[in-house]
Amino acid sequence: MSEAAASRGVVAKVGEVQPGRTKKFLMVIDGHEEECFLVNHAGALHAYVNRCCHVPMSLDWVENQFFTEDDQFIQCATHGACYLPDTGECISGPPCGKFLTPVSLRLDGDDIIAEGQPPTAGS
Repeated sequence: MSEAAASRGVVAKVGEVQPGRTKKFLMVIDGHEEECFLVNHAGALHAYVNRCCHVPMSLDWVENQFFTEDDQFIQCATHGACYLPDTGECISGPPCGKFLTPVSLRLDGDDIIAEGQPPTAGS
């Protein structure tokens, strides 16, 4: 991906992340650099900050693997909490009823853009 594209918040191209797959990216949210991930669930794209609501740590312990084996839920690798991919709501395990922090997305042609600020060079 070009430096110009990254500076506009482009996190992927349309068709790059297939259903049941994810892609991590960095964004500055409220002044802090955050690891986030894009998820394609049944053809719909969603994005979240990569942090469990139960214990503030990354959801994936195997790089860029967030889905349960059946591709139905986002699962915290640390303690097994399951989140709905389309809303980020935890439906099993602690912290049931809480939500992952969403990242707004928009399309610009073939670009998938995360709303927020991309990290600055060298950060």
